[in-house]
Amino acid sequence: MGAHKNSPKVSPSQQKSTTLKCLLDLDSKYSSSRQSHIDPEYDEILSLISYCSYTFTFTDPSESPFQQNLKRDKLIKLLSIVKPPKKTVPDEILSSLFAMISTNLFRPLPPPTASTVSIFPDDDDFIAASASAWPHLHLVYEILLRLITNHEAKTLRDYINESFILNLLALFQSEDPRERDSLKNAYHKIYSKFHSSRSFMRKSMNDVFLHYIFETGEKHCGIGDLLEIWGTIINGFSVPIKEEHRIFLTRVLIPLHRQKGMGAYYKQLAYCVYQFVEKEPMLGVVVVRGILRYWPMTNCEKEVLLIGELEELVENMGTEQYKILALPLCKQITKCLNSWNSQVAERALYVWNNERFVKMASEAIDDVFPIVVEGMERNLKDHWSKSVRQLTENVKEMLEEMEPILYSKCLSQLQHHDSAKNEEEMRRRERRKNV
Repeated sequence: MGAHKNSPKVSPSQQKSTTLKCLLDLDSKYSSSRQSHIDPEYDEILSLISYCSYTFTFTDPSESPFQQNLKRDKLIKLLSIVKPPKKTVPDEILSSLFAMISTNLFRPLPPPTASTVSIFPDDDDFIAASASAWPHLHLVYEILLRLITNHEAKTLRDYINESFILNLLALFQSEDPRERDSLKNAYHKIYSKFHSSRSFMRKSMNDVFLHYIFETGEKHCGIGDLLEIWGTIINGFSVPIKEEHRIFLTRVLIPLHRQKGMGAYYKQLAYCVYQFVEKEPMLGVVVVRGILRYWPMTNCEKEVLLIGELEELVENMGTEQYKILALPLCKQITKCLNSWNSQVAERALYVWNNERFVKMASEAIDDVFPIVVEGMERNLKDHWSKSVRQLTENVKEMLEEMEPILYSKCLSQLQHHDSAKNEEEMRRRERRKNV
């Protein structure tokens, strides 16, 4: 990528010798007695690292495929050296390895392909280069994962610092799902091992979410992957949940529901929210109110997803929460079952097959039924979709069996209201004629 364009036009063999000389010069700071104890094979390892520190653009026709394949072979050999379980690497080699890893991974990414930001003319070249570079990047990620796995946190602290973590986070914008998957594994392993860095890592991820929420025209491919990491973190929260994490729920997770691109990360987002509610059911009230506040006006696909999430949340709440949420939830579901979009209407009607949802509605039955009955009758009278009218008839039968007297009363009140409304409309028309 972009950094590669500024690379000096030298062959990998020339780069190899120059870089190796610098690496060996750095080793001269150690005493000769220390040097005498260094295994001779370290020279070979440093030579491998030096060659692998050269990055290819994969767009420059002057680059040799032979040299690209040679670098891949050397990366494979490096991986075989660090791969054995509990295989520790001395500091002299670690510093060079992390320099090589940083050189290969931390590079400018191509701009997003589906965004309101401008697309550079050579964007296709960037994307092609990203795919071409994966055989190298994949091995570099594997080397990083092995180093994290095989070494203690205190050994790696000088290399995996805050700057390194932020650079990893920036790569989550990659459009290559293979790279994001490798990043997810590396970031999670770092979080698990580096206890002292956990607070910083959580805050850094939150900064990415907040930037995405408030820079709404900007695409970010890694939101779902970061939420997946958060899902495992939330799973380990103790009860009662700390205030810091409650703030994350209200200021990050709930507002993520309002984004147009929510469908791309809906499953991970719903899982994170569900984890919170499962641990503290009362948080369900906060979540449901937040979702209702951000309910889409014209995005039918999002409405279908959100109806499903509300239904799942209801499954994990108790009577105390039902009494609070029955009326606002049933109002929204009724609006949805009256939607002219048949998919939204059908999904809302299917909610009434959920026993927990019906139980919730029964907690405020006197307030809920007038709204629901009106919605049912409107569908039966006016909705264009035959399947929606049929489903509505099925739900009506179920509600009539559940509360026959109340349903009949609500229906009578609705008919009386409609009759009065019609009479008023007729009087208004007569007055217009007489003017």
